[in-house]
Amino acid sequence: MNRRGFASDNNSGVHPNIIEAISKANQGHVTGYGDDVYTQKAIEHFKSAFGPKTEVFFVFNGTGANVLAISTLLRSFQSVICASTAHIMVDECGAPEKFSGSKLIPVETPDGKLRPELILPHLHGFGFEHHAQPGMISISQVSEMGTLYSVNEIKQLADLAHQHGMFLHMDGARIANAAVALNLPFADFTKDAGVDVLSFGGTKNGMMMGEAVLIFNNELAENAKYLRKQSAQLFSKMRFVSAQFLAYFENDLWKQNAQHSNNMAKILAEKVSALGVKITQKVEANGVFAIIDDGVRDKLQKEYFFYPWDENKHEVRWMTAFDTTHNDIEGFCKTLEQLLNE
Repeated sequence: MNRRGFASDNNSGVHPNIIEAISKANQGHVTGYGDDVYTQKAIEHFKSAFGPKTEVFFVFNGTGANVLAISTLLRSFQSVICASTAHIMVDECGAPEKFSGSKLIPVETPDGKLRPELILPHLHGFGFEHHAQPGMISISQVSEMGTLYSVNEIKQLADLAHQHGMFLHMDGARIANAAVALNLPFADFTKDAGVDVLSFGGTKNGMMMGEAVLIFNNELAENAKYLRKQSAQLFSKMRFVSAQFLAYFENDLWKQNAQHSNNMAKILAEKVSALGVKITQKVEANGVFAIIDDGVRDKLQKEYFFYPWDENKHEVRWMTAFDTTHNDIEGFCKTLEQLLNE
């Protein structure tokens, strides 16, 4: 049960500073549902980073964040265009469609990234009552394939969306890894690039739980607080989420964690490549996608936990985390080398 591996950055522990922040917040009584000093300070931090008009809504998890983001900005007769590999499409059990009523339109991509030319064929039926109305483009930063959108690529998608009266949503479950890889402040590749609503994640980068939905036009956020309650994402003891974000941003803990996990992925990719393993995607954040024989994969999984990605292609995914060690990588590569040579 305690077997270390490269399955997911969700499998890592919680950073000690985050645990300490939760413990410190566990003193006395404060008003529930966000009317507390921890939550107000955390909101002010987000407003400082993204602008004073930013509306902040803390939720439990990434699925909740994406559901709230979509539900707030769209009506049930509208659709969301996303990559076929997007988390909202593949790994949220239909929650976005169930709670928002909005149809998801998957688009095949070679690397998990949407591009205007891939989206344009789906921009039709506007004003036609028999057709779900295109209302949103949703992208993941970092993408589910471990790849990054540049600022210019995001601006192009935002322009495309806005030209058609649509919104641009960013699933930022790994937004810290993206910020480190791009070497940019968060706002530069989100709000300032034309993103309308952002799911800001921390769980995959050392937090215990809790994400934030950031809406950059406060007029669009009018009903968000009601929808958060309806979707069971309003935490009564919200200070324990907010306190985590305060510790997360203190002394740039988020940056230290993301930088480490990104670096570990690059080291892992270099070492497995040296063993002759084919890497299938650019290693731009903390994910490594590779091709290995099924027999090797099955034996390797007995020692190190990880997931297949595309079994038809014999492709696997290896994720690093803030607590991945050099010993983890050395042991993994040593075992892999032995299996490759059998």
